[in-house]
Amino acid sequence: MIIGIDLGTTNSLAAYFTPEGPRLIPNRLGQKLTPSVVSIDEEGQVYVGETAQERMRLYPDSAASVFKRSMGSDKEYLLSGKSYRAEELSSFVLRSLKEDAEHYLGEPVTEAVISVPAYFNDARRRATKRAGELAGLRVERIVSEPTAAAIAYGLYQENKNTRFLVFDLGGGTFDVSILELFENILEVRAVAGDNFLGGEDFTEALLRLFCEKQKIDPLSLSRKEAESLHHQAEECKKRFSQSNVCTFTFSWNGQTYEQQISAVEYEAACEDLLERIRRPIKRSLSDAGIHLNEIDKVVMVGGATKMPMIRHFVAKLFRRLPDASVNPDEAVALGAAIQAAMKERDAAIREVILTDVCPFTLGTEVVREVEEGQFEGGHYCPIIERNTVIPASRTERLYTVRDNQTRIRVHILQGESRFAKNNLSLGEIEIEIPKAKAGEEPVDVTYTYDINSILEVEVKVVSTGKTVRQVIKGQYTQMTDEEIEQRLKDLSYLKIHPRDQEENRLLLLRGERLYEESVGNRRVLLEQELTLFEQALDSHDENRIGQARNRLKSFLEKLDEP
Repeated sequence: MIIGIDLGTTNSLAAYFTPEGPRLIPNRLGQKLTPSVVSIDEEGQVYVGETAQERMRLYPDSAASVFKRSMGSDKEYLLSGKSYRAEELSSFVLRSLKEDAEHYLGEPVTEAVISVPAYFNDARRRATKRAGELAGLRVERIVSEPTAAAIAYGLYQENKNTRFLVFDLGGGTFDVSILELFENILEVRAVAGDNFLGGEDFTEALLRLFCEKQKIDPLSLSRKEAESLHHQAEECKKRFSQSNVCTFTFSWNGQTYEQQISAVEYEAACEDLLERIRRPIKRSLSDAGIHLNEIDKVVMVGGATKMPMIRHFVAKLFRRLPDASVNPDEAVALGAAIQAAMKERDAAIREVILTDVCPFTLGTEVVREVEEGQFEGGHYCPIIERNTVIPASRTERLYTVRDNQTRIRVHILQGESRFAKNNLSLGEIEIEIPKAKAGEEPVDVTYTYDINSILEVEVKVVSTGKTVRQVIKGQYTQMTDEEIEQRLKDLSYLKIHPRDQEENRLLLLRGERLYEESVGNRRVLLEQELTLFEQALDSHDENRIGQARNRLKSFLEKLDEP
């Protein structure tokens, strides 16, 4: 049995697919949501969910929460004297969901599709996959949360060409994804986000506001008192859904502190957080080349979107009411269950092609000339830019920087910083080259990236044709080496530059012929049109190339009329 799992920062839940559609799986307490909290007592007994949450208030040193934010990092959590990494704590939550599903369904559960924030990098996704394995699950696929949510909303069933923005604000992470539906293809156009922004930060803002008004120093509180204060802040935050003025109450040192806080005051205290939400939205729209008014629908995902402040903010920003028709706490898990059914090719699921994008740029380290004759290493050269639709293949030509250089090292990196050291290292390739003067011996570096998180890096010495190749397999990919080789063979067509494709080559040759036959203003106009087409070819964007090709073709036909 394969299930869909939303492994959340604040809450986690599981779902499965039925002939009537996706259904949530209740936990052992009959609840749909299982708090992502783990507590371990002195004897090593593990508690998960609501029980762990209660124990955390009594024994804060034995419990941990919000550990999803640390997935893929070296951070450790000390529980009852023993250290645990985020993926180990997550595995306890996943095992609990697995056991609850087996009890509810009455059969073994061995496979799962697990969701992650779209902005999770390779290390965080690997850690998620490892957490599933530690829980005894075969992780069939890691699916981006906004994509899962889009599936749950049934966006793939819309009948017209539509652009959607999925606004996903969970307990600890924020994602914004722009998707476009064209016929039966649901394409992710751009993703952006903040892995350290979520409902927890809005709770902390309310907590700080209360402490400022009551002159309480949060650092003077014991861990147990701080946990109690945080709980009261969370409860007060929830009450803003029913009222514009809420009372925050906290007992400390035998005294009860009480403070009325208005929604206006609370929103002012969250101004910086709202600005942090605005930035990824602007970035995703810019990356997708789409204006705000070109978005047809905004859908809300994640428990934190239930806050009135967030819904008002989104409505004001987009000048329309967002769609929250699917419970924001449940959308991702339901979408993951549908994704699992798609993988199994369930007859009840409409055939739909889902495309994705690279959430991070893939590139290599290069040396750059800072002054004439002076070179500086450690710079980053992007090869496949973030938000490139995958699968994709791109080639960058690099040159030697020293006379008689005999080797070139290609450092494979993932990230956005202009400095190589600030990006994530994925591997290295070295290749021997013939001795020559600096700048005279080129190598072509080709990156090919697949939707299954397979990165093939090929380095070719132009003068000799010698090639060295390395395949970097995402650790959450279940494909065998043979399957990967076949997949990369199938993608070999991507390595052909658009300039070399027959249709485009023919058009360029025709344009060159007409240029040679023309004079004056006719020649100037023709050069402009050819330049626009060449720029489109260099972008590797199929939509842009198609539009530019049709434009040039029409122009040349008129020019070539007798």
